[in-house]
Amino acid sequence: MNGALLDIRDLSVHFDSPEGIGRAVESVSLSVATGETLGLVGESGCGKSVTALAVVGLVPSPGRIAAGKIYFEGDDLLRAGRERLRRIRGRQIGMIFQEPMTALNPVLTIGRQVAEPLVTHMGLSRDAALKKAARWLERVRIPSAQKRLKAYPHELSGGMRQRVMIAMAMICRPRLLIADEPTTALDVTLQRQILRLMADLKAELGTALLLITHDMGVVAQTAARVAVMYAGRVVETAAVGPLFAEPLHPYAQGLLRSMPRLDSGGGRLHEIPGTVPPATQKIVGCPFAGRCPSEFARCRIDPPALTPVRPGRRVSCWLYVD
Repeated sequence: MNGALLDIRDLSVHFDSPEGIGRAVESVSLSVATGETLGLVGESGCGKSVTALAVVGLVPSPGRIAAGKIYFEGDDLLRAGRERLRRIRGRQIGMIFQEPMTALNPVLTIGRQVAEPLVTHMGLSRDAALKKAARWLERVRIPSAQKRLKAYPHELSGGMRQRVMIAMAMICRPRLLIADEPTTALDVTLQRQILRLMADLKAELGTALLLITHDMGVVAQTAARVAVMYAGRVVETAAVGPLFAEPLHPYAQGLLRSMPRLDSGGGRLHEIPGTVPPATQKIVGCPFAGRCPSEFARCRIDPPALTPVRPGRRVSCWLYVD
């Protein structure tokens, strides 16, 4: 996408292991425009979180960027030095990590952790940063915000910790917010509150949002576009409405059929047969071959490219190639 705020091109992230090379992310290309919300969906282990960690330069060892480019506002983040990337991370790109209990430091107060980005990136004094941190805790609707500054993570509920993570990620007014499973392990009421809070802050600040989730319902409520990942690859991209109305890739079709429906009359949920291939397995053809009800001979031989098939839609499937 020309002029994209975030533009990922042919990104591959590999992990070296005794069993071989684990291809967690393979030739992924996607983009996020200024102010846009892109939902990145797929089952656990498909490479969503590793893609996000690659953007902010936090791929854990023994992982490595094997190929690709990551452009943010035109700058290639993979060529940026450590100091340059540190200035971008937290200041221009904020991230809400998947597990707030493990992402927050258990031995530091909430106030110190929320204020830290202001001290590091904005040059505020500790006192000024704490005052602003209290205002942000109020903005994310944490009651008794001044009192919570002195609290530790274990003293807060899961929903409260998630709100603290949002405050930390948004306090420097980043251009891009990456939210990795922000509603995981929260009840339905808290999920709605967190999603509404993120949407309100995004609208107020004009922040773009990369929303990582396995919950298609969350995507339907929040995103404008969606990219579907399977086995480390993007297999379909589309606007949310067309994707939900008519998913094209057989895997996307299976995901949507697996969603519980109030009008289904009960009964057993649809399931996709088979299992995801191991990350260490060298895939020759389509990664979904063997599980796909529409598979034919070419699927086992040639890997399909992510190809434009309709305006605003791309699919990695031989069913849509002449």
